[in-house]
Amino acid sequence: MDGRDRVIVALDFDDRRDARALVARLGDACGSYKIGLELLTAAGPDLVEELVGQGHEVFLDLKLFEIPNSVAGAVRAAGALGASMVTVHAMGGTGIVAAAVEAAREFPRLRVLALTVVTSMTASDLADVGIGGTPDEQVLRLARLAAGAGCDGVIASPREVGLLRAGLGPDPLIVTPGVTLQGRGAGAAVAGGVAGAAVAGGAAGVHSRTGTAQEAFAAGASHVVVGRSITRAADPVAALALARAGAAG
Repeated sequence: MDGRDRVIVALDFDDRRDARALVARLGDACGSYKIGLELLTAAGPDLVEELVGQGHEVFLDLKLFEIPNSVAGAVRAAGALGASMVTVHAMGGTGIVAAAVEAAREFPRLRVLALTVVTSMTASDLADVGIGGTPDEQVLRLARLAAGAGCDGVIASPREVGLLRAGLGPDPLIVTPGVTLQGRGAGAAVAGGVAGAAVAGGAAGVHSRTGTAQEAFAAGASHVVVGRSITRAADPVAALALARAGAAG
């Protein structure tokens, strides 16, 4: 994979026109996009088919957490749309994760990724729902569960990538949201003042466990997901290039 494949741009919009405009502006520079619940609800599933038809890979971030039959049905629907990745909550347990993996077998291009601990959560948040220990401990526990159920990879914050790579080995995908770019100075140099602010704080106020794209790749991430640092930048193409530079080391 080159940098174009490893950087996934999050289309975190509530309007199809805004999403299409960003895709058009990035053009051939971006090969992969994430569609989450907000845009899927606002624009409908045919946007996934549209992007796939244009040659893009689509990470359909559904965060499935339901009874196994419902999860399996949603995974099959994602595969039929042409999605390349789909997410299921590892917190659902082995039965739910295994149902997703089995359903995906009908679609050779579809990879099932298990969400470990969402990047907004802290140890205090975990304690609120009765889970002791640190986010690191819970992430590794759920990642091992997902690997045992046959998942292609996991979703975790940049802070846990090194731990996961050491614990899971070289093969599973590790996809990291909560990613910023390389700092205010670098962002300002390539993308102007508005992008510089986005680069420095693109995940602020949304993610609690963050890191830069360069840090995530250096620790062993297979992919990073970058949202506002690119989509709200004055020059999204330049901001994307900065993220891709992190993949190159």
